Amino acid sequence: MKEFKFKINGAEYQCTVEQIEGGLTEVTVNGKKYVVETEKPAAPAPQPVAPKVPQAPSAPKAAPAPAPESPKAAPAPKAAAAGVQVKSPLPGSVIKVNVSVGQAVKKGDTLLTLESMKMENPILAEQDGTVAQVAVAAGQTVMQDDLLIVLG
Repeated sequence: MKEFKFKINGAEYQCTVEQIEGGLTEVTVNGKKYVVETEKPAAPAPQPVAPKVPQAPSAPKAAPAPAPESPKAAPAPKAAAAGVQVKSPLPGSVIKVNVSVGQAVKKGDTLLTLESMKMENPILAEQDGTVAQVAVAAGQTVMQDDLLIVLG
């Protein structure tokens, strides 16, 4: 419970905040009770934090056994073939791969479609060439500068 005293246009008021639940608060102003609705619930009072007590160093623990590898959704990255590397301009998810290894492409052809921030972004060939490597698959998540395709 909190008590407040304040003046509004010279009139004195005494206010007591009784209870806060969700967006409703019980308030007593000059002896009269009101239930008021607040825009957002008040945050609970912060709890005091006990100071950390230094502890003696513990004996080294044995390294845990390595966990078995989980299957990966995308093929393992391969060493980049010689040629022009087409890298992701932004992070996102590969929606569709339009080319395959050995396919000839012209400058401006759509190599794949990348979704980022709910926008579909075509990734275009910057020059004529032949697809030497496709390093991603549909559904795979990529980060900026990840290798997508190599043109030979």
